[in-house]
Amino acid sequence: MSQPADDDPGGRPTSHPGTPHPSPPSSAPPWSTPGYGPPPGAGTPSPYGPQPGYGPPPGHPPQAYGQPGWGPGLPRPTNTLAILALVLAFVFAPAGLVLGIVARRQIRQTGEEGDGLALAGIIIGAIVTAMFALAVIAWVVAFASIVSSDGFAP
Repeated sequence: MSQPADDDPGGRPTSHPGTPHPSPPSSAPPWSTPGYGPPPGAGTPSPYGPQPGYGPPPGHPPQAYGQPGWGPGLPRPTNTLAILALVLAFVFAPAGLVLGIVARRQIRQTGEEGDGLALAGIIIGAIVTAMFALAVIAWVVAFASIVSSDGFAP
């Protein structure tokens, strides 16, 4: 009996089940990707010339590094107490009123933003506090008039 040949007629080795496939001889490791050349047209000069760089936006001069202060490009921060004054004017009005007054005093000293927020906190806090005080006074007067007119007497 004759055994089958390990090579096919083309001279390539045949693979048997369970044996690894032989790799072609090369200098690159088998897991590396094949090398690709540069894209077409790379290295050739553009017929339109080089692309211009971007300058500063119109109306704004270029800024130098290390300018002191906030500068024209950076906004001033908003006072945190001014924000809290407006929020608390709706939640707990007397606290919004007090925080608004404190925030306006701070804003005058530091030059921060938020004077309008603090003023709104003062106005809304004062109006809501006044309305609550009037409601309490009206309730006390109504209760006193009911008690004095013997409304609960048998």
